[in-house]
Amino acid sequence: MADLADATSDRPTRTAASWGTTGGAANRDVVFSWTPAGRGRDHDSAAQAAIRAREGKAGSDRLRFGTYLAPSVLPVYQAVTEEVGRRLGIATELVVETSYESCEKDENEVCFVCSLPYVTWERRGLDLAIPVAAPVLQGERYGGRPIYFSDVIVHRDSPLRSFLDLRGRSWAYNEPLSHSGYGITRYHLAQLGETKGFFGKVVEVGFHQEAIRRVAQGEIDGAAIDSQVLAIELRDHPDLAEQVRVVEALGPSTIQPVAVSRRVPTELRDAIRHVLLTMADDPGMRQRLDVGLVERFVPVGPGSYDDIRMMVDTCQAAGFVELR
Repeated sequence: MADLADATSDRPTRTAASWGTTGGAANRDVVFSWTPAGRGRDHDSAAQAAIRAREGKAGSDRLRFGTYLAPSVLPVYQAVTEEVGRRLGIATELVVETSYESCEKDENEVCFVCSLPYVTWERRGLDLAIPVAAPVLQGERYGGRPIYFSDVIVHRDSPLRSFLDLRGRSWAYNEPLSHSGYGITRYHLAQLGETKGFFGKVVEVGFHQEAIRRVAQGEIDGAAIDSQVLAIELRDHPDLAEQVRVVEALGPSTIQPVAVSRRVPTELRDAIRHVLLTMADDPGMRQRLDVGLVERFVPVGPGSYDDIRMMVDTCQAAGFVELR
């Protein structure tokens, strides 16, 4: 039987362009750091204990936050990194990751990571981090829950009107460890019994933003895009909004978690969760979350991602590993 835990992702050394496999701490971009005026007596010792437990003690003496998610939501990750440091009185930094290797090696104390890699590592026996919170997105379609959709887009002038119309057409996805761009499309095809080859051509493009642009330029017929990322891109780039349209929505799925390494002591993990759950109470912080269309954060745990596990199980049972 095919094993979805064997799925891999190639990501570019510079995330502003695309993803690649070279990764490693030396190639990371530290995009933000926070230094408190004074150390927090309650939490600094716990933070330092977690940092000392990193594999090889690599990197700085700051509590490290790593993002593996879309660059368009980076302002939200920066706000979280700063707010945790400010309220807990500890030095923090945000790293834009270039490879999932750092995730497998547990090199960050806090991760913004897609649910599919989380489930994949878990099935490899690498239960290294605990989901503690997830965003609730703005808009009625989300119903105040930590969910998101994968919006299937085509060019505005395309004759295609549904997902099924994409049979034999070209399809772009960001990368194979993306649930919204790859995993849920594979699950949808498995549900339809379309496991022998549905698309005419399947192209990996590195980022949701690139997939949107390929469709907008008429180079690719369709793609499934994280609904949060799509809304931000169309808001910030009205020219794209004039070139693409949504023909179907896949999901909903539980949205990507903020996960905290098991190296982090329980009291500090709980404190980080508390900051996440209350940060939207501050009007200034609420404005910063608005940039990423985030209403607030709510608690999640490992069981919150049973829907992702079910989709992986369905594809595995069908022997359907590779999107085609």
